[in-house]
Amino acid sequence: MQPSEPYAKSPYKSKGGLRRILNALRYSLQGLKAAIKYEAAFRQELGLAILLVPAAFFLGRTTAEVFILIMSVMLVLMAELLNSAVEAVADALSVEINPLLGRAKDLGSAAVMLMLLFTVAVWAAVAISRFFVI
Repeated sequence: MQPSEPYAKSPYKSKGGLRRILNALRYSLQGLKAAIKYEAAFRQELGLAILLVPAAFFLGRTTAEVFILIMSVMLVLMAELLNSAVEAVADALSVEINPLLGRAKDLGSAAVMLMLLFTVAVWAAVAISRFFVI
């Protein structure tokens, strides 16, 4: 690998194949386990998801509605995982107050908030159409 190559592969990247897929699955499960263990916000949102996913089958009238309700909840969890990743990297870089690291954390938090607001809007729209609109 020569430094002149603009997109040289990292020596730490896997080669591919079944072993890569199994490693990716293992790393993903480690990430979920860490989120459950260390991230209170993720645990709260996961608890909410455990309640809302079954409720989606009651509330949604069509397969598409059920899918949209569940997907909105899953997107909250994904946004929280990404926010937690940003926060972990920021904390690993420095525990001192740094305006850019603070901004990165705030931006991640804003992404989660927007996803939560979107999820509330989706669930409200489906509930209103189910119970109040003929």
